[in-house]
Amino acid sequence: MIDETRRLPDAVLFACNLNRVRSPMAEALLKRLLGDRVFVDSCGLRGPADGYDETEIDPLAVAVMAEVGCDVSGHEAKTFEDLEDDSYDLVISLTPEAHHRAAETARGRAVRMEYWPVADPTLCEGSREARLDAYRQVRDALAARIAERFGS
Repeated sequence: MIDETRRLPDAVLFACNLNRVRSPMAEALLKRLLGDRVFVDSCGLRGPADGYDETEIDPLAVAVMAEVGCDVSGHEAKTFEDLEDDSYDLVISLTPEAHHRAAETARGRAVRMEYWPVADPTLCEGSREARLDAYRQVRDALAARIAERFGS
């Protein structure tokens, strides 16, 4: 019998609140692990239509991803509404709010849903180095979870 949790999906969506830190990090890490064997994308809940006009990735996320050889500098944040296709067979939510929205979006469709709660590193205060450490912890936690879920 095939373990469905170990089978590679055809398309994975990582969902978060703003698509500027956690979900683009996860997207890049999974792409690095699997290459083009799986379509990988990410999105957030809020964007320009919600009065939130930040579409560029967080600079600290860019810095910590560059440390592990992932260039995410060209990532532009998008929302669920901005997705060109919604035929993902696995949606991984990184926040409770994104999980709720993903469940609403997937209702009535054969979509596997997973919830991976991930701390928000933007809430860390202190020196630049302390803030970078918070982003590194998130990056490393995502990398470990991705390796566990999809194979190293």
